[in-house]
Amino acid sequence: MKGTVAVFAAFLLSGCMSTPLTAIHQPVSVRPAPREAIAPVAGSIYSTTPGKTLFEDRRAQRVGDTLTINLTERTAAAKNADSSSNRTTDFSMAIPTMSRVPLKVLQGLDVGATSGNKFEGKGASSANNNFTGTITVTVIDVYPNGNLLVSGEKQIAINQGSEFIRFSGVVNPAYVTSANSVNSTQVADARIEYKGAGYLDEAQQMGWLSRFFQVISPF
Repeated sequence: MKGTVAVFAAFLLSGCMSTPLTAIHQPVSVRPAPREAIAPVAGSIYSTTPGKTLFEDRRAQRVGDTLTINLTERTAAAKNADSSSNRTTDFSMAIPTMSRVPLKVLQGLDVGATSGNKFEGKGASSANNNFTGTITVTVIDVYPNGNLLVSGEKQIAINQGSEFIRFSGVVNPAYVTSANSVNSTQVADARIEYKGAGYLDEAQQMGWLSRFFQVISPF
């Protein structure tokens, strides 16, 4: 009984939730580490004040830096399957005529049987997806080998609905261009989501009560 109530409550909360769930690496944004307060030294060219210099690379390399992702995802797949089988079996038997044996009525009788089995199956499937655009993400972690874990979210509110574009993945700094951007096809463990929230999106989904009875139904 408690398990049924817990499932019922979970579906109730999911029906009231406005922001869709996500599998993107969390958090989607972080603040950079605070800089240490160091008094500047007057009268010298060298300064101990932290910050990027004039000749330092402007590409993302620290936690809190931003990076532009060029979404260039394009996938195409096709599959065809064709199988067939055929099997035929013939069986025949004749009872010879013999004297001094029981069941003389069956002597000289021919018995035959034929069986056949044929199967043919065909299947085909195809998929073609195209996703283009740009999104700026934040470096949320730097791995020991220098790779950057990035994550970001873009929310667009249109009338009474909202659209969420989320992206996360691991970026090799060698692939980052001088414009501080990288193609999504060069990001490892990339997770891309495009979801919506609002009454238009809710109208295309099954109600929470219908989903509840669909889960517990044995048929």
